[in-house]
Amino acid sequence: MTGSVAEVSGPDVLIHASGLTKSFGGAMAVAGIDFDLRRGEAFGFLGPNGAGKSSTMRMIGCVSPPSGGELTILGMDPVADGPAIRARLGVVPQEDTLDVELTVQENLIIYGRYFGLPRPVIAERTARLLEFVQLSDRADDQVEPLSGGMKRRLTIARSLINEPEILLLDEPTTGLDPQARHAVWDRLYRLKQQGVTLVLTTHYMDEAEQLCDRLVVMDRGKIAAEGSPRELIERYSTPEVLEVRFNPAEHEQASEKLAGAPAERLEVLADRILLYIRNGDTALAAVRELGLEPLTSLVRRSTLEDVFLRLTGRQLED
Repeated sequence: MTGSVAEVSGPDVLIHASGLTKSFGGAMAVAGIDFDLRRGEAFGFLGPNGAGKSSTMRMIGCVSPPSGGELTILGMDPVADGPAIRARLGVVPQEDTLDVELTVQENLIIYGRYFGLPRPVIAERTARLLEFVQLSDRADDQVEPLSGGMKRRLTIARSLINEPEILLLDEPTTGLDPQARHAVWDRLYRLKQQGVTLVLTTHYMDEAEQLCDRLVVMDRGKIAAEGSPRELIERYSTPEVLEVRFNPAEHEQASEKLAGAPAERLEVLADRILLYIRNGDTALAAVRELGLEPLTSLVRRSTLEDVFLRLTGRQLED
């Protein structure tokens, strides 16, 4: 199976999945998904909680066997060749698992020993990676006092000690402030420039737009859409969105009148009305021609968040 998939997929496909499933008891977490990950790209899994993102990542990381379908990683079977695959992967888990009893550089040194690397190699890589994540000046510091952003960057550095071909990142910036998020994005973007293949899950749409060359949107264990961020926006949204707000007493009446506005799609929320249109200024003029004067109006470009909410809905999932 592995040989035939490698031939069909081509040498640049590092991960191939076809009809991939994962079930727990009677519940299907991943319900038959297909995707290929190519060398040197950043590939994202987006989806609400419970969509199957983390279950998919655990299968790719060779820590959870598939229930069905086909999965090959670096031309190998994750069930039969798990240790060999894991030696060529880097993993940044959703929760930091750093050893707070050790110093910053000791966390990298110990991790390098897990891979059986020679001590001089570990020492050279540790120094280079700490410089890469801008933690050289904290090398001898304990981990515990580090900020959340520093711990995240250290976790990324640790995941690179074995010079992996694929780096798996599960929600890499959850819980970080904006400055720390951008610092992590910068490091990940530099890794991509260096040819490292990235696979990430995220629920931050701006993160996916910033980092991903291609992505899939998952919902209820299935893939709802696949493409580059720009392709998905063009396919599932409009070039611009007009957001209008009215006096709460006029909101319902305004939404009824706007049903006649020249919009490709209209979405009525509790506090505002969204018109998905090609030209926001023209649409705003049309709104006023209907005898409506919004309290506020905003014309913005469509984003991946508009696509995400259209595909997965605004309803919270437990």
